[in-house]
Amino acid sequence: MGSKIAAQLVQQFGRQGSGIDFSYLRQGLNDVLSGTTPKMTDEEADLAIEQKRSADQAAVVAAASERDEAGAKFRGDYENGEGVQKTESGMLYTVMNSGAGDAMPTATDTVVVHYQGTLIDGTVFDSSYSRGEPATFPLSGIIPGWQEILQLMRAGDKWEVVIPPQLAYGERGAGASIGPNETLVFEIELLEIK
Repeated sequence: MGSKIAAQLVQQFGRQGSGIDFSYLRQGLNDVLSGTTPKMTDEEADLAIEQKRSADQAAVVAAASERDEAGAKFRGDYENGEGVQKTESGMLYTVMNSGAGDAMPTATDTVVVHYQGTLIDGTVFDSSYSRGEPATFPLSGIIPGWQEILQLMRAGDKWEVVIPPQLAYGERGAGASIGPNETLVFEIELLEIK
């Protein structure tokens, strides 16, 4: 039973992303169980925890700022590329292939697409190509950048699209792969409008 409790504690700390040093946790548990006086008072422990949280938050803010600056530089460089077009909102795109279709999706449509999403360093974070099947979703349920760009595409088009953070996942990021203030690069192929 003890190992189950320990496993639950480790999982709980992992979910909270606390970056806890488990050797100190083990020592604290041993101290409590053996009746040894803890190395810190409750007030000292609370202060140490708060300082750790503040340092972690400062690191997150600094990393987000670095991503924002790197993304702005990437978008500036990309914008000067051959054939690059820019929307009023600041998205950049290059037409890779023009489709034969005339239909363009509206905000209430559902689309079928093949796509690959990467960070500006080329790291792939999602790909329908890798899964071997296209994705289907309503325009109303996707990030603003996708909503906007898909309404400019025609069935059969394949574009490379650079989406600034405010039209992607912004300051919150998305999961472990997309940090706050990430500029995202997508290869999007509009296969069908439903």
